[in-house]
Amino acid sequence: MHIVMVGPFGLRPRGTMSVRALPMAKALAVRGHAVTMLLPPWQNPEDAGRCWEKEGIHIENISLPPRLPLLFHALIALRLTRRALALHPDVVHFFKPKAYSGLTHWLLARLPRTRRPRLVVDTDDWEGPGGWNEIGGYTPAQRRFFAWQERWGLTHANAVTVASRTLESLVWAMGVPPQQVFYVPNGVARRQEAGGRRQEAGSRKQETRDVPSCTSHPASCILLYTRFFEFPVRRVIEVLHRVRETAPEVRLLVVGKGLFGEEEQLLGLAQETGLADAVEYVGWVESEALSAYFTQADLAIYPFDDTLVNRTKCAVKLLDLLAAGVPVVAEAVGQNREYIRHGETGWLVAPGDVEGFADAVVRLLENRELRERLGQAAANDVRQRFAWERLVETVERAYGVEE
Repeated sequence: MHIVMVGPFGLRPRGTMSVRALPMAKALAVRGHAVTMLLPPWQNPEDAGRCWEKEGIHIENISLPPRLPLLFHALIALRLTRRALALHPDVVHFFKPKAYSGLTHWLLARLPRTRRPRLVVDTDDWEGPGGWNEIGGYTPAQRRFFAWQERWGLTHANAVTVASRTLESLVWAMGVPPQQVFYVPNGVARRQEAGGRRQEAGSRKQETRDVPSCTSHPASCILLYTRFFEFPVRRVIEVLHRVRETAPEVRLLVVGKGLFGEEEQLLGLAQETGLADAVEYVGWVESEALSAYFTQADLAIYPFDDTLVNRTKCAVKLLDLLAAGVPVVAEAVGQNREYIRHGETGWLVAPGDVEGFADAVVRLLENRELRERLGQAAANDVRQRFAWERLVETVERAYGVEE
């Protein structure tokens, strides 16, 4: 089967195509399918017109038209549509029902049924009211258009793949028959080395170069690996303050960069509350370098407000932590409850409960055996239940492949 995956943007800086579509494509290629990724690299125009092969996947960045108002957007959609048709695919899989992938879907759907491939839409976020429309900084016209695109795209596809159970329910509520909706959460590669063997890595903490200063405080490093928008940063400071009342040596290592500069607010609050010396901000770290920081952490915290955006998303960063064998304390919202088995592969707390969150962190910090058990179990569990090699079977069903 020849599959064309159409993205709303390139492989970077946003993550959907690199952390969701690409590993899905790799798993499909292993099963004998030919996969082409068509990308409009408007955020990284230096990739425009570039093509390359990656582990059996053909990645094609379309050339970008002149940046003329409205015409720029129309021409990108037309170029994606023409190229997709020229490849003669059996399936076109659109990642996100909005923006350029949504426009390409709309154009391909204009073709007679006998002339068009199977059209599948993937959704990994809620885009409309209560979702990214509220936090994305869009104009009123964009918000209305994206909300329309989302509803139209999800209800005019041969099949829909969803990244979370909440998205599954929302698509059902639109009237899409359940047999056309396929739950495909974000996954990991089973063949990668399980990350739970942190006991050996921990013995090498002092030998690791260019790692955070938490290394000088054994059994006291809490990791916050985040994009920040999922929670108010004040809550992180409140949790840290409460934890340090019991364990004053604890330090917070922060890896990641906010969408709207939230890291500056976090550092400002740390300064105001006298916790500046207990917080180390590393910033954005390339995926290849993350393991050094994960190794330094005794546990990770994953704060997560109970919002529609969070209920619908499928947090790749949480999955990264679990797959690496980092013990995690997370708020029990949305897909977090699917990824973590409370008390078995991690620790879940009620959203917004600062005291309960801090108590859980202290409990794990004081119990090394529990931390190691949770971390090892998490690494093994996600590689069994959420391996792309397993999830891709559901993707094939969305494509109409007979079992």
